[in-house]
This record gives sequence, structure tokens and C-alpha cells, in this order.
Amino acid sequence: MSETKPARVPGRSRTAARHRARELALQFLYRWLINPEPVSALCAEARQAEGFAAADAALFDRLLADAVDHAAALREAFAPLLDRPATALSPVEHAVLLLGAAELAHHPETPYRVVINEAVELAKTFGGTDGHRYVNGVLDRLVPRLRPHEAPGG
Repeated sequence: MSETKPARVPGRSRTAARHRARELALQFLYRWLINPEPVSALCAEARQAEGFAAADAALFDRLLADAVDHAAALREAFAPLLDRPATALSPVEHAVLLLGAAELAHHPETPYRVVINEAVELAKTFGGTDGHRYVNGVLDRLVPRLRPHEAPGG
């Protein structure tokens, strides 16, 4: 299966387009956590969001759908790594963990270090003061469970 490349946006790199897709996926996943809606409605609305044209639309669609469609299994995968129930997490940390776990589980084309780095950056941008440290620790310990072939020493 070949990956479709996003349309080139003048002055934007593929990396920047992928980062913007993750930002938007996080924002709409956060929204879904607060007020569940069908993924199709979220995707349609996202296309009207400011800055969507700069995003990798295909990656956005896949990440949001994977996080929403597999939310229960993803929570089950990272629940043993949490120091509290997922329902007690801040909505931003919860959304970042779902997004990172979805990318680890369903997007092997993205190296796990990139997934973790992107999740940490999202937590720094949108989350609380030390939320990025929490996200980093959980996702780092999730790698051996979801990608044992990539895990250090694996």
C-alpha cells in the first residue's frame, strides 16, 4: 500500500505538513473526548479550520479515525502505564496519549522516536506545565508493547 503525499503548500515542508496534521488531529480528538461526534463530522469540520490547507490531510484523516475508532484498545494498552485512571487525565494529556498510541499502533511507517517527539511537542504546546514529561514517560514505556521490534534492546 503506497502512502499518498500531501499536496505541496508553498513554503511548507512535508514535515511541517505532518506536524500541522497532528496538531489538528489533537484538537479534534480533544473535542471528541469532550463531546463525541462521528469522525466524518469532525473531519468535515476540520477542513474548514484555519490552517487546514497547510496540513497533510490524509495523515490527519487516518490519525483521527485510528484514535477514535480504536480508543478503547489504545486506552487498554496504555492503562497499565498510568499512575491514575485515563478518565482522571487532563483532556489534553488524554488526547495526546490516544494520538501517540494510535500512531505507534497503526502507523509503522513513522519511527517511534518521531511519534514520541511529536507527542511531547504537542503536550508542550497545548498541555499543562509538566504534561509533556508524563506523555513522554508513558509513550516511551508503550513502545515495547506496541512495537517490540523497534524498542531499544528489542
